[in-house]
Amino acid sequence: MSKTVLSAEELEHLAALAARPDHEIDTDDIPEAPAENWRYVRRGPGHRPVEQTVTLRLDGDVVSWFKRQASGEEEYQAEINRVLRHYVDEAVKRSA
Repeated sequence: MSKTVLSAEELEHLAALAARPDHEIDTDDIPEAPAENWRYVRRGPGHRPVEQTVTLRLDGDVVSWFKRQASGEEEYQAEINRVLRHYVDEAVKRSA
C-alpha cells in the first residue's frame, strides 16, 4: 500500500478543518446511514471495551469454581467477564 504525499496546501487545508468545531463543518453532502444498518454492525477484532468496576453478588459456589479454574488471583474475574461477554454476544446475534 503506497502512501499519498499531500501538498503543503492540502496539509494546510486539513489542519484548518481539524481546527474547526464540528458544528461549522458542512456535512449536507454526506447521506445519513439508515437506522436498519446498525443491525449489521460488528465489533472489530481490536475492540477493547472500557472496563468498569462493579460490586456484584454471586453465589459462593460459582465464585469458587471460577477461582479453581484460574491461574492467578485476579484471573478468575477475567474469566467471568469472558463468559458474560460470550453470552451477551450470542444474545445480540439471536436478536438481530
